[in-house]
Amino acid sequence: MIRAAIALLAVLAALPLFGLPEYFLHLGIATMLSAVACTGWAMMGRFGLVSFGHGAFIGIAAYTMALLWNYAGLTPWIGLPAGVALGMAAAALLAYPCFRLRVVGHYFALVTLAAGEIVRILIVALRNITGGSLGMTPRLSPDNALAAMQLGKHGFWWLAVLVWAFALLTWWWIDRSMSARALTAISEDEDAAASIGIRVTREKMMITLISAGFAALGGALGAQYRLYLNPESLAGIGISLQIVFGALAGGMYSMLGPTVGAAFTIALEETLRVSFGTAFIGAAPLVYGVLLVLFILFLPRGIVGWFERRR
Repeated sequence: MIRAAIALLAVLAALPLFGLPEYFLHLGIATMLSAVACTGWAMMGRFGLVSFGHGAFIGIAAYTMALLWNYAGLTPWIGLPAGVALGMAAAALLAYPCFRLRVVGHYFALVTLAAGEIVRILIVALRNITGGSLGMTPRLSPDNALAAMQLGKHGFWWLAVLVWAFALLTWWWIDRSMSARALTAISEDEDAAASIGIRVTREKMMITLISAGFAALGGALGAQYRLYLNPESLAGIGISLQIVFGALAGGMYSMLGPTVGAAFTIALEETLRVSFGTAFIGAAPLVYGVLLVLFILFLPRGIVGWFERRR
């Protein structure tokens, strides 16, 4: 799998040099940034930590970066890590009490679901600052596009490739670490894992913070690329469900599974946009929900997992 990832990385890095049309550049950027968020979710999801609140971390990171740029003039190159750090801090505040109080399974998923909705409602409520449900646009700076992280499609393509490669490298590192074995034991039986010396809370906190950080990174970069922020697409259940669907559809137990799932999700999103337009606004969440159930029932290991079993 690592060889396939390296080969795919090399191909993606070279594609813009061959005059790829801008529409396909756009789809590729959206797919890679979505893959970063899906890979982040799968890092904790494969160990039984199911979260429906990753939209909260994305919303915090994206709006922090945009607000620092619009109101303080702080470059997104600094605002992005600051936003990701705040997203990870929010994940720590949410996860630590849950892990200490042994809130697991469906209850943990419900807590994270509530957190995502709280962040979405907060963004809407602070409409004088965030633009509310109408959204906001980062201030354009054509004279200093590099400092404003307004790189155009070619610049964002290589940035997305770099961030995506970093996410895969982190997955590979975790997969070969002792933490992966510890988290596997924890997912089977927390009491038994603790009895053999595994620090359950520390291991779960570590993977949760890494997961939240990558989700925040991919989501915030996606908002910066589109130069538009909206609470419905950056916080709450909508974006969280899309991330979960991408990770499960591709296969959250494989390094490239979330990337395949992200590509499938973006292709599905474009198909629905072209097919329905504005005639059926709720088409995407409805289709994601139905397909999510079908994948759980018939392809529990996702598309990549199905091919691996066939092979």
